[in-house]
Amino acid sequence: MDILARIQNEQDQFSQSEKRIAEILLNDFDFAVNASIVELAERAEVSPPTVTRFCRRLNCQNYADFKIQLAKTMFVGARYLNPGTRSTAPADVAEDIVTKAQNALYLFHHAFKPEQAQVVAETLSRSGMIYAFGSGGNSSMIAQELQNRLFRLGLRVSACTDHHMQMMIAAAARPEDTIIGSSFSGRNMELVRAFTLAREAGATTVALSQSDSAVAAAADHALTIDLPEGDNIFRPTSTRFAYLALVDILANLTAYQNRAQATVTLRHIKHQLVAHRDGDDRQLLGD
Repeated sequence: MDILARIQNEQDQFSQSEKRIAEILLNDFDFAVNASIVELAERAEVSPPTVTRFCRRLNCQNYADFKIQLAKTMFVGARYLNPGTRSTAPADVAEDIVTKAQNALYLFHHAFKPEQAQVVAETLSRSGMIYAFGSGGNSSMIAQELQNRLFRLGLRVSACTDHHMQMMIAAAARPEDTIIGSSFSGRNMELVRAFTLAREAGATTVALSQSDSAVAAAADHALTIDLPEGDNIFRPTSTRFAYLALVDILANLTAYQNRAQATVTLRHIKHQLVAHRDGDDRQLLGD
């Protein structure tokens, strides 16, 4: 547990003097990490020895050790210490969500490379088997969505979100297979390992990830998405809308590559839905 998390968890047990020190640390991190013991004591209206005792309470040897531990937390990001204030009215929250989603789609579309997507679609269309890999909340969803979009085109596709299974599948891959993996951060080293194994087996690998990332570099083809997230830590990531759009584009392009096969499979699915659920063909295709 980092030192700021400990302060947050234990602040109800602090004395009034300690609470004033803790409040400065949590609310003005930039000042705290650069302040001398005298400056912090004056700001908290306590004595330097009180600051020292506070540091020792947190299992730091002294103020210098406390500053080192404090500096180590900087990598987490100040936005998680001070998430800021913003309107929580439902209408404003809805506007924030929708506008950020629109912006993500706009930026993705602006940077989209159609030639690369076409090459990947052609690869998917002629694959003996497609394996969609992802882990974590977002990339697992993308892997499942790839399976959902591609099976209905008559393609053989399977999604996997378990690292060990991904490793084994990659090791057993054949030259006619394609492994397409999603990693929003590009730092999923297990996926990098799976790509390496698959390429050694002769299979084709496709990364959906950030550019200049380990995952993108490990794949034969990389379709990259680089979007800013903003500073609202409570809003679900808007980047996933761009990934979903990319999946839809790949599915659509792949369908056009295998138009005859896709048409037959889609009609078979729709026939069953009309016969057993809908009564007509105006509803969505199985969604």
